[in-house]
Amino acid sequence: MAERENRGPRRNREEQAPEFADRLVAINRVSKTVKGGKRFGFAALVVVGDQKGRVGFGKGKAKEVPEAIRKATEQAKRQMIRVALRDGRTLHHDIEGRHGAGRVVMRTAPAGTGIIAGGPMRAVFEMLGVQDVVSKSIGSQNPYNMIRATMNGLQKEQSPRNVAQRRGKKVSDILPKRDEAPAQVTEEA
Repeated sequence: MAERENRGPRRNREEQAPEFADRLVAINRVSKTVKGGKRFGFAALVVVGDQKGRVGFGKGKAKEVPEAIRKATEQAKRQMIRVALRDGRTLHHDIEGRHGAGRVVMRTAPAGTGIIAGGPMRAVFEMLGVQDVVSKSIGSQNPYNMIRATMNGLQKEQSPRNVAQRRGKKVSDILPKRDEAPAQVTEEA
């Protein structure tokens, strides 16, 4: 009886958890040669995010496509990372991410730019909730390596708040003064 009581609230907690969006990036048919012929299976690559600064990716293999996607989605939800976004729409600074032969460059962009990125990187940015970013994949075009390189770069990103906290300063001390720049332009004109 006590076990059933514990299960109830756990189910409610899972239902109250924020709903994640997921994007199927790649699906591969893989085969294993056995004595009687070939056995086919499927490998899926999925990106999951809440579109508010959390994203994760996972891969799953199974005999059927839906099962492979389900496994990949479960793994992606377990491996989520949080990324600080500037104004909830772009990155704080330019980043380079690497994984194996895959190398990606991600740059912050002004409002209205949109997501300028290749297939697998685009899926990561859309699930993350980024609205403006310019990125380029240099090197490996393998979707697994592109996503890993993108996640590597996103983990390196640091917000001004994190930097200020680490250095024991205020955020205003870290960021450049915005009032001085327009004053200099008006004096020159």
